Formats: sequence, C-alpha cells, structure tokens
Amino acid sequence: MTPLAPQEPSKVLQSISCLEAPKFRFELNQFQLPIGLKGNFGLIKHPGASLAVPITSDGEVIILRQYRFAIARRILEFPAGTLEPGEDPLTTMKRELAEEAGYTSSNWTPIGEMFPCPGYSDEVIHLFLATELHEMTERPEGDEDEDLEVLIMMPEELDSLIASGNEALDGKSITAWFRVKQKLGI
Repeated sequence: MTPLAPQEPSKVLQSISCLEAPKFRFELNQFQLPIGLKGNFGLIKHPGASLAVPITSDGEVIILRQYRFAIARRILEFPAGTLEPGEDPLTTMKRELAEEAGYTSSNWTPIGEMFPCPGYSDEVIHLFLATELHEMTERPEGDEDEDLEVLIMMPEELDSLIASGNEALDGKSITAWFRVKQKLGI
C-alpha cells in the first residue's frame, strides 16, 4: 500500500475551551493553518478505532445491524470499536469481533486506514479483513449500550442491500467493503 501524504500540522495559538466525553474530547482552539490563516475551529479529539470485514471460509460476510442513538435508527455496520488507552488497533479489533459478532479469526489482513470526519475530527479507523473465522461457543460480554443483530450473507446479498438504498450503512463500512472487494476480486 502506498503511504499516505505527510501531515502538515496547524499551530495551536490558544486553547479556548474543552469538553470531555467518555470516548472523545471536544476542543475549541485558535489555530494558524499552514496557509497562514488564523481562526477558531472546533475539533473532536478521538483515540482512534478499528473495523474488520469478517468473511467465513464459505465466502459469507458477517455484518451487524446496530442501533445508533445519534441517528435514532438501526444501520448495517461491520464489527468495530474504539481503541482503549495504550491498545494497538489489532488487539482492539480482536476484542470487538468476539464481543460483537461472537467470532475469532486466525488471519488478519490490514487494508488501510480511513478518516470518517476529517473536517472536525482527528479520528483514524484502522481497517482489517478477518478470515479463517471460528464461531465462539460463548460470546464475551460487550458494551452495555450495544443493541445489535449479527447477520450472515453472501457478498452479492450485501451488494444488493447497499444498491437498494433500503438499508442504511455508515461510511466506514462502505469504505472497508470497497477495499475488501478490490483485494479479493469480488
């Protein structure tokens, strides 16, 4: 994979305010951008996340239908989760695949990173393809606010759902699915 373009950090001139939440921090700062412009900008500081596209040995895709309070609806998403302090992306993903889908994987392939909301957040999502799956006899307990259903379907079924517009998907799942389809030639 070709490396991403190098960072060009803006200079923080003044921290104006900050609000801490369980998984992120909102900051309002005065920045000087690389082009010289000075201004006040809001920024969500996020620890990062991981996402996996799990594919069984039969070529089936495991995806979740999960309730999201911010949009007040259920959407299709691949298993994903926020990095804990000091945790590497693959460790996060192994935990989340077990908790959310009830599977482990013996083969993890990194498929890049994506930036879901670069206009106001520094979040980076590390994307993986998970194969050589093993269904767990007992699923570990996940987050108490998770309300999800595990779905198993063939790739063409997922493509049909996406094309129909009858199921909502988030951007990270669409990005990861696109990359997996390219990698596997499906």
